[in-house]
Amino acid sequence: MKRPKTAAERQQRIAEILRGLDQMYPAATCALHHNNPWELLVATILSAQCTDKRVNAVTPGLFAKYPTPQDFAATRPEVLANDIRSTGFFNNKAKSLVGAARKVVAEFGGQVPKTIDEMLTIPGAARKTANVVLGTAYGIASGVVVDTHVQRIARRLDLTRNTDPVKIEKDLMKIIPKEKWILFSHQIILHGRALCVARNPKCAPCSLSAICYAPDKTV
Repeated sequence: MKRPKTAAERQQRIAEILRGLDQMYPAATCALHHNNPWELLVATILSAQCTDKRVNAVTPGLFAKYPTPQDFAATRPEVLANDIRSTGFFNNKAKSLVGAARKVVAEFGGQVPKTIDEMLTIPGAARKTANVVLGTAYGIASGVVVDTHVQRIARRLDLTRNTDPVKIEKDLMKIIPKEKWILFSHQIILHGRALCVARNPKCAPCSLSAICYAPDKTV
């Protein structure tokens, strides 16, 4: 596969990448189980350095014990830490969750806000978390979720040369059509789990293989 040289060729290649992702993952969505925006915010904070599977095992019991943001706000971080111990980094996460709950209750009337600027004032919610919640819970395309899969695969597909998540997000926001931002993130995350795994990627069944020039392809 030759690298595109002109802006038009680059644009064409991105359209092909998006088509390939639509083919492989037409119904991609967030893997974190939740019933409302607050539960998704909690699950996303817990998912840092932790698998979605583990988070999904912890949250049902957690939400049974603390059904609302008010319940989280009323608890002490050291108590909450015990309930989320198996997700790792539990002391920091407990502080973030209690802080987030108190902020949401005190400043946003118990409702997770719908703008990126307000989201970023919530403890534990950096851009990735804010984009996950706004995109999945509200259908608001505020940016592109850059988790470890997106970080790695965006570089593999030569969509960015950057390593910093905020810079990668800016690069992706420039080249991916806004109406695709939410779905694109879900698709790339799924792709990173299903085929484009970090060690020994499964390139043969991948629809993007013909337009991918990663050096470690396995075909």
